Amino acid sequence: MLLVAILTGTLIAGIGSVWLAALLSFGALARYTQHMLSLAAGALLATAFMHLLPEAFESQVGAADLFMTLLGGLVFFFLMDKAELWHHGHEHHHDHQGHQHGHQDSAQQQAPVSGSWAVLTGDSVHCFGDGVLIAAAFVADLRLGAIAALAVLVHEVPHHMGDLMVLSQSSSNRRAALLKVSLAGSVTALGGVLGYWLVEQMQDYLPFLLVLASSSFAYVALADLIPQLQKRLSPRQTVGQIAWLFAGIAMVTLVSGMAHSH
Repeated sequence: MLLVAILTGTLIAGIGSVWLAALLSFGALARYTQHMLSLAAGALLATAFMHLLPEAFESQVGAADLFMTLLGGLVFFFLMDKAELWHHGHEHHHDHQGHQHGHQDSAQQQAPVSGSWAVLTGDSVHCFGDGVLIAAAFVADLRLGAIAALAVLVHEVPHHMGDLMVLSQSSSNRRAALLKVSLAGSVTALGGVLGYWLVEQMQDYLPFLLVLASSSFAYVALADLIPQLQKRLSPRQTVGQIAWLFAGIAMVTLVSGMAHSH
């Protein structure tokens, strides 16, 4: 039952996010891209601070150790981001757009066909890690696993949109790009299966894995998504942005309540 839940959650998060990204990139939902960033940021913050961290702190592990893990996780994801930026900058001949969130745009402008495999490899590794974190959440609590899968789904959408743009430009074939990114997304399920086996063997370390997952979600929201929303907008657009952020928080709370009631 638990393994089936993990497989279902990881496949929905991994492949569902790719198809939603395709609708936002190529389909009728293209105008809602900015709203998706706000929604994802709200959902990630709510999952990290209202669900994953409280679950971890209910364990017998000392608060100081868990906070140290949280800090270590944030620094680790910052360094991973730096490594990815360096790799992209090196790969694209030190493109002058060195901004943290411009690397996908610069890749779109000059991505060689061979570069698409680098994108897919990076995406697959990222999805594998997401699968392990979802599995850890499911092992702790089925409701928590459902919330974590939902959070991964919404935060992977903007990421996959960038991947789809790079691949469709390098091959001029949207269908092939969608298939390739979907295959990378399906690696989430592999991470889920391995995570299930690992977490079962390492129950004592589950609180630390939950804190690591929360640091991942918080980092993506605060360092990646929210800076993209920090633009000078009209009052109406600003209200809309804030409303979508709260909608993400409300969505996670609603899913939590529904899962709890079952």
